[in-house]
Amino acid sequence: MGEVLAPTARPSFARYWTAATISSFGTAVTAVAMPVLVVKLLHAAPFEVGVVSAAQFLPYAVLGLIAGAYADRWRRKPILVWASVGRAVSLGAIPILWLTGVLQIWMLVVTLLLFGAFSVFGFAATQSLLPSLVPRSRLVLANSRLDQSDAAAQTLGPAIGGGLVGLLGAPVAIIVDAISYLVDAALNAGLRVDEPAPGPRTRNLRAEIRGGLQWTYRHRTLSPMAASTHVWFLANGAAMTVLSLFALRSLGVAGYAYGLLLAVFGITSLIGASVAPRVGARLGPGRTIILAREAYPVAWILVALAAPTTAGHVLLFVAMGLQGLAAGLENSNEMGYWQGHTPDELLGRVNATRRSINRSMGALGALVAGVAVGLIGDQRTLIGVIVVFAAAALIAALSPLREAPDGQ
Repeated sequence: MGEVLAPTARPSFARYWTAATISSFGTAVTAVAMPVLVVKLLHAAPFEVGVVSAAQFLPYAVLGLIAGAYADRWRRKPILVWASVGRAVSLGAIPILWLTGVLQIWMLVVTLLLFGAFSVFGFAATQSLLPSLVPRSRLVLANSRLDQSDAAAQTLGPAIGGGLVGLLGAPVAIIVDAISYLVDAALNAGLRVDEPAPGPRTRNLRAEIRGGLQWTYRHRTLSPMAASTHVWFLANGAAMTVLSLFALRSLGVAGYAYGLLLAVFGITSLIGASVAPRVGARLGPGRTIILAREAYPVAWILVALAAPTTAGHVLLFVAMGLQGLAAGLENSNEMGYWQGHTPDELLGRVNATRRSINRSMGALGALVAGVAVGLIGDQRTLIGVIVVFAAAALIAALSPLREAPDGQ
């Protein structure tokens, strides 16, 4: 029993985990409120909807490598705190602009660009701070706890968000997310963590970025895992774009049933995250990651086979359940592996490098899928999605990750 409680027995990790859980639920509320605000209240055109979606991810492509370098130059706790404050202010501006009657699409895009910029620094710091809060031997377990919170937010958050949107209206509901970031900042400000003193002020930013890239793409096992993950994000960005069109339009899935579909994903993600430490300990993190990657193309084959019948709808739920289980099983093992195999002085750059490219690939996948559905239809686009998921699995399976249980 002590093995299970080890990370949470540390007061700093418990505080950090609580902050992450609160902000995850706030994010889930905004995931419901933002589309309602954009589509129904601001009456955005399809192109404007795409611009709003892209605005949150563009800063990752522009600032990702720089944020990683500074996450290694500066103390990470202050970065995490101020990034949360910045996100709270950015989101808080949206309901204020709405209530004063001046909110327009371009203003929303500006606030989301600012939100995304603060998020780039925040995620670079948060993923790099965790190894200072728990022993490296407990990183998979600690990441599993964080994944459980995310899965719970994905399961319950949409229902909470829908209720708040109905009660308060979409713009006001976003205040809940802004407040969650302020609580996140307050909790993380009280963390007791020993961080190394900042390095010399005169540094070569280009050389530091190059150092992060070299560690990420020249390491024996991290390099193929990074490549596999980039391809996975390309496939997943396309898959989730096709899913909404395929399920709601081609299969005739009702809106409430689509919400249940996402809830099933959240529930099985929670199950996967709960068993991830034990599976990783038994198989090794490398082999666990490969097993999960091999499950994704199977899940999307099931999606492609679904028909506009009751049996087809059931098949869709089975597919999303498998997708969620694989995601929950994989993520904590992958994050723990990266954190455990990267020197502390490189963590910020390595984490930011991966996240920057991953988010860019996801955005590209969504854009390509949208165009492909219009040109060749959703069924054929799904076949392409399956092929790309299979390529991600193959890259991992043929890498040294399979050679040893500990992935060394």
